[in-house]
Amino acid sequence: MPRDHHFADLVFSGGPVYTVDPARSWADAVAVRDGRIVVVGSDHDVAHLIGAGTEVVDLAGKLLLPGFQDAHVHPVLAGTTMRTCDLHDLEDAQDYIDTVAAYAAANPDREWITGGGWSMEAFPGGTPHRALLDAVVTDRPVALPNRDGHGVWANTRALDIAGITHASSDPPDGRIERDADGTPTGMLQEGAAELVTRHIPAVSAKDFYEGLLTGQRHLHSFGITGWQDAAVGPGFGPGDVYGAYLAAATQGTLTARVRAAQWWDRESGMEQLPRFLARREEAQTGRLSAGSVKMMLDGVAENHTAAMLEPYLDGCGCSSGTSGLDFIDPEELGGYVSSLDAEGFQVHFHALGDRAVRSALDAVGEALRRNGPRGNRHHLAHLQLVHPDDIPRFRELGATANIQPLWAMHEPQMDDLTIPFLGEPRAGRQYPFGSLVRSGAMLAAGSDWSVSTPDVMLGVHVAVNRRGPGADDRVLAPAERLDLGSALAAYTAGTARVNHLDTDTGSVETGKYADLVVLDRNPFAGPADAIGETRVLRTYVEGALVHAAR
Repeated sequence: MPRDHHFADLVFSGGPVYTVDPARSWADAVAVRDGRIVVVGSDHDVAHLIGAGTEVVDLAGKLLLPGFQDAHVHPVLAGTTMRTCDLHDLEDAQDYIDTVAAYAAANPDREWITGGGWSMEAFPGGTPHRALLDAVVTDRPVALPNRDGHGVWANTRALDIAGITHASSDPPDGRIERDADGTPTGMLQEGAAELVTRHIPAVSAKDFYEGLLTGQRHLHSFGITGWQDAAVGPGFGPGDVYGAYLAAATQGTLTARVRAAQWWDRESGMEQLPRFLARREEAQTGRLSAGSVKMMLDGVAENHTAAMLEPYLDGCGCSSGTSGLDFIDPEELGGYVSSLDAEGFQVHFHALGDRAVRSALDAVGEALRRNGPRGNRHHLAHLQLVHPDDIPRFRELGATANIQPLWAMHEPQMDDLTIPFLGEPRAGRQYPFGSLVRSGAMLAAGSDWSVSTPDVMLGVHVAVNRRGPGADDRVLAPAERLDLGSALAAYTAGTARVNHLDTDTGSVETGKYADLVVLDRNPFAGPADAIGETRVLRTYVEGALVHAAR
Protein backbone atom coordinates (compact mmCIF):
# COMPACT_ATOMS: atom_id res chain seq x y z
CA MET A 1 0.00 0.00 0.00
CA PRO A 2 1.59 3.34 -1.00
CA ARG A 3 2.51 5.78 1.73
CA ASP A 4 0.15 8.72 2.23
CA HIS A 5 2.33 11.79 1.60
CA HIS A 6 -0.10 13.95 3.54
CA PHE A 7 1.20 12.50 6.79
CA ALA A 8 4.62 12.85 8.40
CA ASP A 9 7.05 9.96 8.56
CA LEU A 10 8.28 11.03 12.00
CA VAL A 11 6.94 13.36 14.66
CA PHE A 12 8.56 14.56 17.87
CA SER A 13 6.15 15.95 20.43
CA GLY A 14 6.06 16.89 24.09
CA GLY A 15 9.16 19.12 23.74
CA PRO A 16 11.17 21.10 24.50
CA VAL A 17 12.91 21.79 21.16
CA TYR A 18 15.83 24.25 21.11
CA THR A 19 15.90 25.23 17.46
CA VAL A 20 19.19 27.22 17.38
CA ASP A 21 17.58 29.37 14.68
CA PRO A 22 18.71 33.02 14.41
CA ALA A 23 16.20 34.02 17.10
CA ARG A 24 17.25 31.08 19.36
CA SER A 25 13.58 30.20 19.54
CA TRP A 26 11.95 27.26 21.31
CA ALA A 27 9.25 24.87 20.17
CA ASP A 28 7.43 21.78 21.44
CA ALA A 29 7.12 19.59 18.36
CA VAL A 30 8.70 18.79 15.00
CA ALA A 31 7.36 16.86 12.00
CA VAL A 32 9.55 15.17 9.38
CA ARG A 33 8.68 13.97 5.88
CA ASP A 34 11.07 12.55 3.26
CA GLY A 35 14.10 13.35 5.40
CA ARG A 36 13.31 17.04 5.88
CA ILE A 37 11.58 19.08 8.56
CA VAL A 38 8.09 20.15 7.50
CA VAL A 39 6.70 21.71 10.71
CA VAL A 40 8.28 23.26 13.80
CA GLY A 41 5.78 24.39 16.39
CA SER A 42 3.41 23.11 19.03
CA ASP A 43 1.94 19.66 19.55
CA HIS A 44 -1.25 21.05 18.04
CA ASP A 45 0.63 22.15 14.91
CA VAL A 46 1.77 18.60 14.13
CA ALA A 47 -1.34 16.67 15.22
CA HIS A 48 -2.91 16.62 11.74
CA LEU A 49 0.28 15.10 10.30
CA ILE A 50 0.15 11.96 12.43
CA GLY A 51 -1.20 8.99 10.50
CA ALA A 52 -1.16 5.23 10.88
CA GLY A 53 2.38 5.01 9.45
CA THR A 54 3.85 7.92 11.41
CA GLU A 55 6.46 7.17 14.05
CA VAL A 56 5.78 9.38 17.07
CA VAL A 57 8.55 10.09 19.58
CA ASP A 58 7.31 11.52 22.88
CA LEU A 59 10.13 13.75 24.10
CA ALA A 60 8.53 13.89 27.55
CA GLY A 61 10.57 16.91 28.55
CA LYS A 62 13.83 15.67 27.04
CA LEU A 63 15.59 18.14 24.75
CA LEU A 64 15.56 17.89 20.95
CA LEU A 65 18.34 19.76 19.16
CA PRO A 66 19.82 19.99 15.68
CA GLY A 67 22.40 17.26 15.19
CA PHE A 68 25.82 18.18 16.53
CA GLN A 69 28.66 18.84 14.11
CA ASP A 70 32.34 18.52 15.02
CA ALA A 71 34.50 21.18 13.40
CA HIS A 72 37.87 19.44 13.90
CA VAL A 73 38.10 15.68 14.25
CA HIS A 74 40.02 12.63 12.96
CA PRO A 75 37.47 9.78 13.04
CA VAL A 76 39.08 7.46 10.48
CA LEU A 77 42.39 7.46 12.31
CA ALA A 78 40.63 7.26 15.69
CA GLY A 79 38.43 4.39 14.53
CA THR A 80 41.45 2.59 13.09
CA THR A 81 43.31 3.02 16.40
CA MET A 82 40.29 1.57 18.25
CA ARG A 83 40.93 -1.58 16.23
CA THR A 84 44.67 -1.80 17.14
CA CYS A 85 46.63 -1.22 20.39
CA ASP A 86 44.30 1.45 21.72
CA LEU A 87 45.43 3.25 24.90
CA HIS A 88 42.93 6.11 24.89
CA ASP A 89 40.75 4.88 27.74
CA LEU A 90 43.72 4.28 30.05
CA GLU A 91 45.53 6.80 32.25
CA ASP A 92 48.26 4.94 34.14
CA ALA A 93 51.74 4.09 32.82
CA GLN A 94 51.52 0.52 34.08
CA ASP A 95 48.18 0.05 32.35
CA TYR A 96 49.79 1.19 29.10
CA ILE A 97 52.62 -1.31 29.46
CA ASP A 98 50.25 -4.15 30.39
CA THR A 99 48.03 -3.35 27.38
CA VAL A 100 50.98 -3.26 24.97
CA ALA A 101 52.21 -6.61 26.31
CA ALA A 102 48.76 -8.19 26.00
CA TYR A 103 48.23 -6.81 22.50
CA ALA A 104 51.63 -8.05 21.33
CA ALA A 105 50.92 -11.52 22.74
CA ALA A 106 47.48 -11.63 21.12
CA ASN A 107 48.77 -10.45 17.73
CA PRO A 108 51.97 -12.41 17.05
CA ASP A 109 51.66 -11.84 13.28
CA ARG A 110 51.67 -8.04 13.51
CA GLU A 111 54.95 -6.80 12.05
CA TRP A 112 54.73 -3.56 14.05
CA ILE A 113 52.83 -2.78 17.26
CA THR A 114 50.89 0.40 16.49
CA GLY A 115 47.88 2.23 17.88
CA GLY A 116 48.50 4.73 20.65
CA GLY A 117 46.58 7.33 22.60
CA TRP A 118 48.66 7.57 25.78
CA SER A 119 48.50 10.68 27.94
CA MET A 120 51.58 12.79 28.59
CA GLU A 121 50.58 13.38 32.19
CA ALA A 122 51.24 9.70 32.96
CA PHE A 123 55.00 10.22 32.61
CA PRO A 124 57.53 12.61 34.20
CA GLY A 125 57.88 15.63 31.94
CA GLY A 126 55.39 14.05 29.54
CA THR A 127 58.12 11.87 27.98
CA PRO A 128 58.07 8.07 28.45
CA HIS A 129 61.24 6.03 27.92
CA ARG A 130 61.88 3.22 25.43
CA ALA A 131 63.03 0.98 28.29
CA LEU A 132 59.42 0.60 29.43
CA LEU A 133 58.45 -0.80 26.02
CA ASP A 134 61.64 -2.85 25.72
CA ALA A 135 60.64 -4.65 28.90
CA VAL A 136 57.59 -6.16 27.18
CA VAL A 137 58.38 -6.16 23.42
CA THR A 138 61.88 -6.77 22.06
CA ASP A 139 61.29 -8.89 18.95
CA ARG A 140 59.26 -6.28 17.03
CA PRO A 141 59.19 -2.50 16.65
CA VAL A 142 56.67 -0.52 18.70
CA ALA A 143 55.58 3.01 17.74
CA LEU A 144 52.73 4.58 19.69
CA PRO A 145 51.58 8.19 19.12
CA ASN A 146 50.47 10.09 22.18
CA ARG A 147 46.92 11.31 22.60
CA ASP A 148 47.43 14.62 20.84
CA GLY A 149 49.36 13.07 17.95
CA HIS A 150 52.32 15.40 18.36
CA GLY A 151 54.79 12.79 19.55
CA VAL A 152 55.58 9.08 19.24
CA TRP A 153 56.89 6.68 21.90
CA ALA A 154 59.10 4.03 20.31
CA ASN A 155 61.03 1.01 21.55
CA THR A 156 64.68 0.32 20.82
CA ARG A 157 63.84 -1.99 17.91
CA ALA A 158 61.92 0.83 16.18
CA LEU A 159 64.79 3.27 16.75
CA ASP A 160 67.23 0.75 15.27
CA ILE A 161 65.10 0.28 12.16
CA ALA A 162 64.94 4.06 11.73
CA GLY A 163 68.68 4.42 12.26
CA ILE A 164 68.21 6.84 15.16
CA THR A 165 71.38 6.95 17.25
CA HIS A 166 73.40 9.18 19.55
CA ALA A 167 74.74 10.89 16.41
CA SER A 168 71.33 11.63 14.81
CA SER A 169 70.44 15.27 14.36
CA ASP A 170 67.03 16.75 15.19
CA PRO A 171 64.95 17.52 12.09
CA PRO A 172 64.01 21.21 11.60
CA ASP A 173 60.39 20.58 12.63
CA GLY A 174 60.91 18.24 15.56
CA ARG A 175 63.03 16.95 18.41
CA ILE A 176 64.57 13.64 19.45
CA GLU A 177 64.40 13.46 23.25
CA ARG A 178 67.67 12.24 24.77
CA ASP A 179 69.14 10.94 28.01
CA ALA A 180 71.82 13.01 29.74
CA ASP A 181 74.52 11.31 27.67
CA GLY A 182 72.75 12.09 24.39
CA THR A 183 71.26 8.63 23.81
CA PRO A 184 67.74 8.81 22.27
CA THR A 185 65.08 7.97 24.87
CA GLY A 186 62.51 6.69 22.38
CA MET A 187 60.35 9.83 22.63
CA LEU A 188 60.12 11.63 19.28
CA GLN A 189 58.46 15.04 19.15
CA GLU A 190 56.60 16.44 16.11
CA GLY A 191 58.52 15.97 12.83
CA ALA A 192 61.04 13.64 14.49
CA ALA A 193 58.29 11.02 14.73
CA GLU A 194 58.38 10.73 10.95
CA LEU A 195 61.86 9.21 11.22
CA VAL A 196 60.17 6.11 12.66
CA THR A 197 56.64 6.23 11.27
CA ARG A 198 57.83 6.24 7.65
CA HIS A 199 58.96 2.64 8.21
CA ILE A 200 55.56 1.40 9.42
CA PRO A 201 53.73 -0.68 6.78
CA ALA A 202 50.92 1.26 5.16
CA VAL A 203 47.46 0.82 6.61
CA SER A 204 45.31 -1.03 4.08
CA ALA A 205 42.36 0.56 2.35
CA LYS A 206 40.13 -2.04 4.01
CA ASP A 207 41.43 -1.17 7.49
CA PHE A 208 40.84 2.55 6.90
CA TYR A 209 37.33 1.86 5.60
CA GLU A 210 36.49 -0.27 8.64
CA GLY A 211 38.08 2.42 10.82
CA LEU A 212 35.78 5.02 9.28
CA LEU A 213 32.69 2.97 10.01
CA THR A 214 33.89 2.34 13.58
CA GLY A 215 34.60 6.03 14.09
CA GLN A 216 31.29 7.05 12.54
CA ARG A 217 29.33 4.80 14.92
CA HIS A 218 31.21 6.31 17.86
CA LEU A 219 30.48 9.87 16.76
CA HIS A 220 26.80 9.12 16.15
CA SER A 221 26.60 7.85 19.74
CA PHE A 222 27.38 11.41 20.88
CA GLY A 223 24.75 12.97 18.62
CA ILE A 224 27.20 13.98 15.89
CA THR A 225 25.67 14.02 12.41
CA GLY A 226 28.42 15.86 10.55
CA TRP A 227 32.04 16.88 10.87
CA GLN A 228 35.13 18.33 9.27
CA ASP A 229 37.97 15.81 9.12
CA ALA A 230 41.02 17.93 9.87
CA ALA A 231 43.61 15.90 7.95
CA VAL A 232 42.73 14.07 4.74
CA GLY A 233 45.56 13.35 2.34
CA PRO A 234 49.08 11.99 2.06
CA GLY A 235 51.64 13.00 4.66
CA PHE A 236 49.56 12.96 7.84
CA GLY A 237 49.60 10.15 10.40
CA PRO A 238 49.58 6.55 9.21
CA GLY A 239 48.20 7.31 5.76
CA ASP A 240 45.75 8.98 3.43
CA VAL A 241 42.14 8.39 4.54
CA TYR A 242 40.56 9.99 1.47
CA GLY A 243 39.86 6.65 -0.21
CA ALA A 244 37.87 5.44 2.79
CA TYR A 245 35.62 8.50 2.65
CA LEU A 246 35.14 8.27 -1.11
CA ALA A 247 34.25 4.57 -0.89
CA ALA A 248 31.74 5.14 1.93
CA ALA A 249 30.19 8.14 0.18
CA THR A 250 29.86 6.22 -3.07
CA GLN A 251 28.43 3.11 -1.42
CA GLY A 252 26.00 5.05 0.78
CA THR A 253 27.55 3.87 4.05
CA LEU A 254 28.64 7.42 4.96
CA THR A 255 25.71 8.36 7.17
CA ALA A 256 27.21 11.67 8.32
CA ARG A 257 27.88 14.86 6.37
CA VAL A 258 31.64 15.20 6.01
CA ARG A 259 33.79 18.04 4.79
CA ALA A 260 37.31 16.78 4.20
CA ALA A 261 40.09 19.24 4.95
CA GLN A 262 42.85 18.24 2.55
CA TRP A 263 46.22 18.07 4.26
CA TRP A 264 48.79 20.72 3.25
CA ASP A 265 52.20 19.05 3.08
CA ARG A 266 54.47 21.60 4.72
CA GLU A 267 57.46 20.35 2.74
CA SER A 268 55.70 21.41 -0.49
CA GLY A 269 54.00 24.48 -1.92
CA MET A 270 51.38 25.31 -4.53
CA GLU A 271 52.38 22.30 -6.62
CA GLN A 272 49.83 20.51 -4.41
CA LEU A 273 46.98 22.51 -5.95
CA PRO A 274 46.17 20.10 -8.83
CA ARG A 275 45.56 17.29 -6.31
CA PHE A 276 43.39 19.55 -4.15
CA LEU A 277 41.33 20.57 -7.17
CA ALA A 278 40.95 17.03 -8.50
CA ARG A 279 39.81 15.68 -5.16
CA ARG A 280 37.41 18.55 -4.57
CA GLU A 281 35.79 17.75 -7.89
CA GLU A 282 35.73 13.98 -7.32
CA ALA A 283 34.43 14.20 -3.76
CA GLN A 284 31.11 15.80 -4.68
CA THR A 285 29.28 12.58 -4.03
CA GLY A 286 26.89 11.35 -1.38
CA ARG A 287 27.40 13.30 1.84
CA LEU A 288 31.07 14.09 1.15
CA SER A 289 32.79 17.31 0.09
CA ALA A 290 36.46 18.32 0.04
CA GLY A 291 36.56 22.08 -0.29
CA SER A 292 38.91 22.78 2.62
CA VAL A 293 42.70 22.73 2.99
CA LYS A 294 44.27 22.13 6.39
CA MET A 295 47.45 24.06 7.21
CA MET A 296 49.24 23.12 10.42
CA LEU A 297 51.14 26.20 11.53
CA ASP A 298 52.64 25.06 14.83
CA GLY A 299 52.75 22.30 17.44
CA VAL A 300 51.51 22.14 21.04
CA ALA A 301 52.41 23.98 24.23
CA GLU A 302 53.23 20.88 26.27
CA ASN A 303 56.35 20.11 24.23
CA HIS A 304 57.10 23.81 23.57
CA THR A 305 56.48 23.56 19.82
CA ALA A 306 53.41 25.85 19.75
CA ALA A 307 54.54 29.15 18.20
CA MET A 308 54.55 31.91 20.83
CA LEU A 309 55.20 35.64 20.60
CA GLU A 310 57.31 35.44 23.78
CA PRO A 311 59.62 32.58 24.84
CA TYR A 312 58.52 29.73 27.05
CA LEU A 313 59.78 29.72 30.62
CA ASP A 314 62.17 27.11 31.94
CA GLY A 315 61.75 25.10 35.15
CA CYS A 316 63.06 28.03 37.17
CA GLY A 317 60.61 30.55 35.71
CA CYS A 318 63.20 32.26 33.51
CA SER A 319 63.08 32.69 29.75
CA SER A 320 64.00 29.47 27.99
CA GLY A 321 65.08 31.30 24.86
CA THR A 322 62.77 29.16 22.72
CA SER A 323 59.35 30.25 21.48
CA GLY A 324 58.16 27.28 19.44
CA LEU A 325 58.19 26.30 15.79
CA ASP A 326 56.67 27.71 12.61
CA PHE A 327 55.84 24.67 10.49
CA ILE A 328 55.05 26.88 7.48
CA ASP A 329 57.21 29.93 6.74
CA PRO A 330 55.12 32.97 7.80
CA GLU A 331 56.66 34.91 4.90
CA GLU A 332 55.20 32.40 2.44
CA LEU A 333 51.91 31.76 4.22
CA GLY A 334 50.00 34.81 2.95
CA GLY A 335 50.75 33.91 -0.65
CA TYR A 336 49.68 30.32 -0.18
CA VAL A 337 46.43 31.29 1.55
CA SER A 338 45.66 33.95 -1.06
CA SER A 339 46.13 31.43 -3.88
CA LEU A 340 43.92 28.83 -2.17
CA ASP A 341 41.30 31.47 -1.41
CA ALA A 342 41.30 32.58 -5.04
CA GLU A 343 40.57 28.98 -6.07
CA GLY A 344 37.57 28.87 -3.71
CA PHE A 345 39.15 26.77 -0.97
CA GLN A 346 38.46 27.28 2.69
CA VAL A 347 41.63 27.22 4.82
CA HIS A 348 41.48 25.38 8.13
CA PHE A 349 44.45 26.44 10.29
CA HIS A 350 45.97 24.60 13.23
CA ALA A 351 46.99 27.70 15.23
CA LEU A 352 47.62 27.03 18.89
CA GLY A 353 50.17 29.62 20.05
CA ASP A 354 49.63 33.37 19.80
CA ARG A 355 52.33 33.77 17.13
CA ALA A 356 50.66 31.12 14.97
CA VAL A 357 47.27 32.77 15.46
CA ARG A 358 48.71 36.12 14.37
CA SER A 359 50.35 34.54 11.31
CA ALA A 360 47.05 32.91 10.31
CA LEU A 361 45.09 36.14 10.72
CA ASP A 362 47.74 38.04 8.76
CA ALA A 363 47.41 35.50 5.95
CA VAL A 364 43.61 35.75 5.92
CA GLY A 365 43.99 39.53 5.81
CA GLU A 366 46.35 39.30 2.87
CA ALA A 367 43.90 37.05 1.00
CA LEU A 368 41.12 39.55 1.69
CA ARG A 369 43.22 42.42 0.31
CA ARG A 370 44.23 40.49 -2.78
CA ASN A 371 40.97 38.75 -3.63
CA GLY A 372 38.21 40.65 -1.88
CA PRO A 373 35.62 38.79 0.20
CA ARG A 374 35.15 35.35 -1.35
CA GLY A 375 32.92 33.73 1.25
CA ASN A 376 35.25 30.79 1.86
CA ARG A 377 34.81 30.86 5.65
CA HIS A 378 38.39 30.37 6.81
CA HIS A 379 38.75 29.16 10.38
CA LEU A 380 41.45 28.88 13.04
CA ALA A 381 41.44 25.83 15.30
CA HIS A 382 42.66 25.37 18.89
CA LEU A 383 43.50 28.99 19.87
CA GLN A 384 45.11 28.17 23.20
CA LEU A 385 46.64 31.64 23.26
CA VAL A 386 45.43 34.66 21.33
CA HIS A 387 47.11 38.01 21.94
CA PRO A 388 44.50 40.53 23.14
CA ASP A 389 45.28 42.75 20.13
CA ASP A 390 44.26 39.91 17.81
CA ILE A 391 40.89 39.09 19.43
CA PRO A 392 38.91 41.73 17.45
CA ARG A 393 40.62 40.74 14.18
CA PHE A 394 38.48 37.59 13.91
CA ARG A 395 35.38 39.69 13.38
CA GLU A 396 37.18 42.25 11.22
CA LEU A 397 38.50 39.54 8.88
CA GLY A 398 35.46 37.25 8.97
CA ALA A 399 37.56 34.40 10.39
CA THR A 400 35.83 31.80 12.55
CA ALA A 401 37.23 30.71 15.91
CA ASN A 402 37.18 26.90 15.89
CA ILE A 403 37.34 26.00 19.59
CA GLN A 404 38.06 22.72 21.39
CA PRO A 405 36.32 23.49 24.71
CA LEU A 406 37.32 20.33 26.58
CA TRP A 407 40.90 21.57 26.90
CA ALA A 408 39.95 24.76 28.77
CA MET A 409 40.22 23.41 32.30
CA HIS A 410 42.64 22.52 35.04
CA GLU A 411 43.95 18.96 34.76
CA PRO A 412 47.47 17.51 35.18
CA GLN A 413 48.58 18.16 31.61
CA MET A 414 47.53 21.80 31.97
CA ASP A 415 48.83 22.27 35.52
CA ASP A 416 52.12 20.39 35.26
CA LEU A 417 53.17 20.64 31.61
CA THR A 418 51.71 23.96 30.47
CA ILE A 419 51.01 26.64 33.08
CA PRO A 420 54.50 26.63 34.67
CA PHE A 421 56.10 27.16 31.26
CA LEU A 422 53.73 29.89 30.11
CA GLY A 423 53.68 31.96 33.29
CA GLU A 424 51.34 34.85 33.98
CA PRO A 425 49.66 36.66 32.40
CA ARG A 426 49.66 34.18 29.52
CA ALA A 427 48.44 31.20 31.53
CA GLY A 428 45.45 33.17 32.79
CA ARG A 429 44.16 34.05 29.34
CA GLN A 430 44.19 30.65 27.68
CA TYR A 431 41.31 29.61 25.42
CA PRO A 432 39.62 33.04 25.29
CA PHE A 433 36.17 31.88 24.21
CA GLY A 434 34.22 34.56 26.06
CA SER A 435 36.46 37.36 24.80
CA LEU A 436 36.06 36.14 21.24
CA VAL A 437 32.26 36.06 21.51
CA ARG A 438 32.14 39.51 23.10
CA SER A 439 34.27 40.85 20.25
CA GLY A 440 31.76 39.57 17.69
CA ALA A 441 33.73 36.54 16.51
CA MET A 442 31.87 33.57 15.03
CA LEU A 443 32.44 30.28 16.85
CA ALA A 444 32.53 26.69 15.67
CA ALA A 445 33.41 23.82 18.00
CA GLY A 446 35.03 20.42 17.82
CA SER A 447 36.84 17.75 19.80
CA ASP A 448 40.02 16.86 17.88
CA TRP A 449 39.14 13.22 18.68
CA SER A 450 41.16 11.04 19.17
CA VAL A 451 43.16 13.68 21.06
CA SER A 452 40.19 13.96 23.42
CA THR A 453 36.74 12.44 23.67
CA PRO A 454 34.16 13.50 21.07
CA ASP A 455 31.51 13.74 23.82
CA VAL A 456 29.86 17.03 22.82
CA MET A 457 28.02 17.55 26.10
CA LEU A 458 31.27 17.13 28.01
CA GLY A 459 32.80 19.82 25.80
CA VAL A 460 29.77 22.04 26.39
CA HIS A 461 30.11 21.46 30.13
CA VAL A 462 33.71 22.74 30.12
CA ALA A 463 32.84 25.66 27.84
CA VAL A 464 30.19 26.77 30.33
CA ASN A 465 31.97 25.91 33.60
CA ARG A 466 35.68 26.08 32.62
CA ARG A 467 36.24 22.98 34.74
CA GLY A 468 35.48 19.30 34.40
CA PRO A 469 32.52 17.44 35.91
CA GLY A 470 33.21 16.54 39.51
CA ALA A 471 36.54 18.35 39.37
CA ASP A 472 37.95 20.55 42.08
CA ASP A 473 36.71 24.10 42.42
CA ARG A 474 39.50 25.70 40.41
CA VAL A 475 38.19 27.47 37.31
CA LEU A 476 40.46 28.24 34.36
CA ALA A 477 40.04 31.88 33.29
CA PRO A 478 36.44 32.25 34.53
CA ALA A 479 35.87 35.39 32.44
CA GLU A 480 36.11 33.19 29.34
CA ARG A 481 33.02 31.08 30.14
CA LEU A 482 30.31 30.71 27.52
CA ASP A 483 26.59 30.55 28.24
CA LEU A 484 24.91 27.25 27.45
CA GLY A 485 23.08 28.54 24.38
CA SER A 486 26.27 29.91 22.82
CA ALA A 487 28.16 26.68 23.49
CA LEU A 488 25.44 24.56 21.87
CA ALA A 489 25.24 26.97 18.93
CA ALA A 490 28.97 26.54 18.29
CA TYR A 491 28.49 22.77 17.95
CA THR A 492 25.45 23.16 15.68
CA ALA A 493 24.81 26.34 13.67
CA GLY A 494 28.41 27.53 14.00
CA THR A 495 30.01 24.39 12.65
CA ALA A 496 27.30 23.97 10.01
CA ARG A 497 28.26 27.40 8.72
CA VAL A 498 31.98 26.56 8.64
CA ASN A 499 31.15 23.36 6.76
CA HIS A 500 29.04 25.31 4.22
CA LEU A 501 26.03 23.25 5.33
CA ASP A 502 24.06 26.01 7.03
CA THR A 503 21.36 26.25 4.35
CA ASP A 504 20.39 22.62 5.05
CA THR A 505 21.53 21.84 8.61
CA GLY A 506 22.59 23.37 11.92
CA SER A 507 19.17 24.39 13.19
CA VAL A 508 15.68 22.96 13.55
CA GLU A 509 13.85 24.89 10.85
CA THR A 510 11.29 24.04 8.20
CA GLY A 511 12.92 22.81 5.00
CA LYS A 512 16.18 21.71 6.58
CA TYR A 513 17.35 18.12 6.83
CA ALA A 514 16.05 16.21 9.83
CA ASP A 515 19.53 15.78 11.32
CA LEU A 516 18.52 15.72 14.95
CA VAL A 517 19.59 14.60 18.41
CA VAL A 518 17.50 13.72 21.48
CA LEU A 519 19.18 14.16 24.86
CA ASP A 520 18.22 12.34 28.05
CA ARG A 521 17.30 15.63 29.77
CA ASN A 522 16.97 19.36 29.22
CA PRO A 523 20.30 20.78 30.41
CA PHE A 524 18.84 24.29 30.42
CA ALA A 525 16.56 23.18 33.26
CA GLY A 526 19.33 21.78 35.45
CA PRO A 527 22.37 23.16 37.23
CA ALA A 528 25.36 24.14 35.10
CA ASP A 529 27.64 21.74 36.95
CA ALA A 530 25.50 18.79 35.78
CA ILE A 531 25.67 19.54 32.04
CA GLY A 532 28.43 16.97 31.54
CA GLU A 533 26.19 14.17 32.81
CA THR A 534 23.89 14.61 29.80
CA ARG A 535 23.70 11.59 27.48
CA VAL A 536 22.42 11.16 23.93
CA LEU A 537 19.37 8.94 23.54
CA ARG A 538 18.84 9.10 19.78
CA THR A 539 20.63 10.46 16.73
CA TYR A 540 18.91 10.96 13.36
CA VAL A 541 20.24 11.79 9.90
CA GLU A 542 17.54 12.83 7.42
CA GLY A 543 14.99 11.35 9.79
CA ALA A 544 16.68 7.94 9.85
CA LEU A 545 17.78 6.61 13.22
CA VAL A 546 21.57 6.13 13.20
CA HIS A 547 22.04 5.70 16.96
CA ALA A 548 19.79 4.61 19.82
CA ALA A 549 21.09 4.33 23.38
CA ARG A 550 20.88 0.85 24.83
